[in-house]
Amino acid sequence: MTAPESGRGIGNGVRGAEETTTFGFPRDTFRILHVSTGNVCRSPITERLTRHFVSQRLGILGGGLIVESAGTWGHEGAPMESHAETVLADFGADASGFVGRELLDDHVIRADLVLTATRDHRAQVISMGHSAGLRTFTLKEFTRLVNAIDPATLPPLDEGLVMRARALVRAAAALRGWLLAPTAEADEVYDPYGAPLPFFRSIGDEIHQALDPVVTALTGVPTRA
Repeated sequence: MTAPESGRGIGNGVRGAEETTTFGFPRDTFRILHVSTGNVCRSPITERLTRHFVSQRLGILGGGLIVESAGTWGHEGAPMESHAETVLADFGADASGFVGRELLDDHVIRADLVLTATRDHRAQVISMGHSAGLRTFTLKEFTRLVNAIDPATLPPLDEGLVMRARALVRAAAALRGWLLAPTAEADEVYDPYGAPLPFFRSIGDEIHQALDPVVTALTGVPTRA
């Protein structure tokens, strides 16, 4: 088992000897894993937009927050799709240096929060085990749950982004059985692979709309006007 890398993350925590999780990883970091199929379209967009929006809110890189992605049939070593890069550029987000990855057990073990593009991806992650059920959601499912959480019940940001993020995941998991999707499709982000740029942009807008309340809840800072 390898130590968490920092190359694809936002911020780096300092590991204390006693500050470890059950799996032996640092408790002073919070790792978000975005999952789609090929890890060249949806999950790279979501990964890089998450980093971008956190940085926008806080004005700095989010200390202790690591954001990465992988694919259930990931194109290992592949670059991001060019239309996905264009979508990120539309939002002013950085697409550079991205390399596709196939989803591995180690990615799931290390993740504090797994956000998937679809319900099938969620099921595949949970089927891998590693007690992933309580920390794995579709992106839109997590957004719906986050919208129902009173921000006043979360730790303030001055107590640390990591502490706030962990509390947010616990609160969302507690609400899961009470706030079901109105339709099955409501929790899906459809695959734009091979589609023209306008469809990619529509998926980028969906991801943006879903991420906005999540990043606001994580940081305690609303979208800047």
